[in-house]
Amino acid sequence: MGHWFERNIVEPGKLPLLLALTAFVLTFAVTRFVTRMIRAGKGPFRNITPGGMHIHHVVPGVVLSVIGGFGAVASGRHGLGSGICAVVFGVGAGLVLDEFALILYLDDVYWTEEGRKSVEAVVLTAALVLLVLAGFSPLGVNELSSDEQQDRLGVILTVVVNFCFVLIALFKGKARLAVIGTLVPFVALVGALWLARPTSMWARRFYRNRHRARARALLRAYHHDVRWAGPRRRFQDLIGGAPDRTPLPGRGP
Repeated sequence: MGHWFERNIVEPGKLPLLLALTAFVLTFAVTRFVTRMIRAGKGPFRNITPGGMHIHHVVPGVVLSVIGGFGAVASGRHGLGSGICAVVFGVGAGLVLDEFALILYLDDVYWTEEGRKSVEAVVLTAALVLLVLAGFSPLGVNELSSDEQQDRLGVILTVVVNFCFVLIALFKGKARLAVIGTLVPFVALVGALWLARPTSMWARRFYRNRHRARARALLRAYHHDVRWAGPRRRFQDLIGGAPDRTPLPGRGP
């Protein structure tokens, strides 16, 4: 069954990656459903608190990721063992990234504004894995012909140039474009050519004495945030749940 699936649905050797992605997405969806039910006080779900200590699901996620990762390395890319390890790893990764914000801030920020970082990490990871499944390879190597791939100099130049685009986009404060640009070089090129975010390392270094460029960067960032902040928040709330609304000081609960 697995060999038929690889021959007809996905490229050879990519079935474990597809299984890992499916397990990853399903685990995130189920985990968010359970945590929403716990938050609302509905259903049989409760936090795990042995001895009064709250055990976050990132803990079993780390264990499953380690088991699945080492198991996948040992079992190779084919066979039943690789598929099982891929599923175990996907489940573990889903549990870990669902609490990515907790790891980032070293605090329980699951239902706060900072907790949105977890949703962003999950969406970005799923998008990158989908790109890999679609046949994209890092830094544009997949765009080279077979003859060009035989030319080591051509491969090295392609990787170096695209990597420079990724770095520039990152220094300009466009982290999402930089990450996606590792697989789609055109995206990194766009990020490298656009104005930097006003708080980025690039802006602090190169816009310091360029008042017009700094003003344009501020205006562009303002319009971008106004246009996309609302839709992005609604999308995150849809898949991850809305964070707690913190009352203003002196306003009460």
